[in-house]
Amino acid sequence: MAGTIAARLAELGIDLPKLPAPAGAYVPYTISGKMLFISGQIPMRDGALSHTGKVGSDLSVEDGYACARVCALNILAQAAAACGGDLDKVARCLKLGGFVNCGPDFNDHPKVINGASELMLQVFGDNGKHARFAVGAPSLPLGSAVEVEAIFELL
Repeated sequence: MAGTIAARLAELGIDLPKLPAPAGAYVPYTISGKMLFISGQIPMRDGALSHTGKVGSDLSVEDGYACARVCALNILAQAAAACGGDLDKVARCLKLGGFVNCGPDFNDHPKVINGASELMLQVFGDNGKHARFAVGAPSLPLGSAVEVEAIFELL
């Protein structure tokens, strides 16, 4: 049924952000067969980073969670662009990969990346269940607190 995901986004009060421009020599997504690969998304909102710094020292785990959610909103915006604006063409979310800008003693990476994972579940229901990794990094592009990438299966 066309518009099911759009209706769910509206029900959740979610407006997808404008697409951020790539920050390097890459494309925001590629499609191979029924696989959609979304490049790592940082928390860009209206042309600016919403969260910078290290989670665990500059930012709380809750801030990191919110940051991962912004990254996931950008993932959904990229997926919509790849699908001609129709997220109903997404069969399911297969995998998310999350990088958390943090110090060596930080170990709550999964709690941070849950911000992205839980959004996929809210938007896609059971089709939002996915495999995942959540790891720490000593730095991320532009000082971002979090970066998240995704792989989707298309119909």
